[in-house]
Amino acid sequence: MKVFWGLGKFVTLLFWVLVVVNLLQPLVNPFHLLVSLAGSLLFLTHILELLLFNSSLKHRAHPWRDRLQILLVGMFHVRSLSAPAAVNETNKEANHA
Repeated sequence: MKVFWGLGKFVTLLFWVLVVVNLLQPLVNPFHLLVSLAGSLLFLTHILELLLFNSSLKHRAHPWRDRLQILLVGMFHVRSLSAPAAVNETNKEANHA
């Protein structure tokens, strides 16, 4: 599964490179509009993800770096975040120490 998330991050970063190249040197007629529209929609989606997961990022070691990665790759970074371990009776003393 890690390979899938890593590949998703890589493909998303390649898409952002395409969007930046499209801004600097527009592609041919119909494609520059489609790439710009897709980039805008993806950016809005990542902002929405950032707003939804902002409360879970506040207690992380580097929340601003996590926010930047969510803006770049979205759910591929959110899924790679480690979930906090559940506290039960057997590991309660270990967490206390």
